[in-house]
Amino acid sequence: MGSKVTVLGLGAMGATLAGAFTAAGHRTTVWNRTAGRAGALMERGAVEAPSAAQAVAASPLVVICVTAYDAAHDVLGPLTAGLAGSTLVNLTSGSPPQARETAAWAERHGIAYLDGALMSTPSGIGDPDFLQLYSGPRAAFDQHRETLAALGHPVHLGTDPALPSVYDSALLGLLWSTLTGWLHSVALIGAEGPGGGVTATDFTDVVNHWMKSVGSFMNAYAPQIDAGRYPGGEFPLTLHHSMMKLLGHASELRGVEPGLPDFLQQLTSRAIAAGHGDDSYARLVEFLRKNANH
Repeated sequence: MGSKVTVLGLGAMGATLAGAFTAAGHRTTVWNRTAGRAGALMERGAVEAPSAAQAVAASPLVVICVTAYDAAHDVLGPLTAGLAGSTLVNLTSGSPPQARETAAWAERHGIAYLDGALMSTPSGIGDPDFLQLYSGPRAAFDQHRETLAALGHPVHLGTDPALPSVYDSALLGLLWSTLTGWLHSVALIGAEGPGGGVTATDFTDVVNHWMKSVGSFMNAYAPQIDAGRYPGGEFPLTLHHSMMKLLGHASELRGVEPGLPDFLQQLTSRAIAAGHGDDSYARLVEFLRKNANH
């Protein structure tokens, strides 16, 4: 037997969430401010509540996913009495201060509050390989973890409600920088010239294996960053820099935009000029932080 869950908001993402809960066998109640969007969900077993208050009363777990925090407050404001004693999961995109303000509001009204971030487009919802990030009371997360797992892989980041929003921005930054690096590489290896003309598909078959090595570098460098010490070992910044020059030269020869390798060389050159040539690549984090003492 599945658990009971209510979904408030049936936009593209909200409807997908409700569908994932229903597919996982959970008794799913749905409500949307604009009526008429629950038909397909009802055919799959969801129950449409005639009012938000009745939707909230139907389940101990309430998930809201609307366009913005202001819209969420408009919906939730009149529901405080009905939400008391329940767990509210807010999957609406917003800022860290908004998350904290909403958590404080929930606490005042006796509502267990989990702020969350969906690290997926709607098509990825339900796939256990996609992350779903949550913060708030650990007991509330543990109580509903199995239900939330219908959406993807649930991860509890901590009690600070601002954490999912910050992680969301940081992880998207990693996504874009990684994809941009991959696109630069695709352009480089696909260009005309000796060893060129490689398709993006063939290249990416090799990239998939290489990313495991990239991950091993991250795992090795993370403790260095936390400790503030950056032993270079067999791969110091001076060696990185010389290899970056080769990348920049190859980009110029093959007619690929050199901005990315130029940026990497400039950043590394600053660290070397400051006397850190024997340090590891992780040292560059100090040169990405504003006003850091290098």
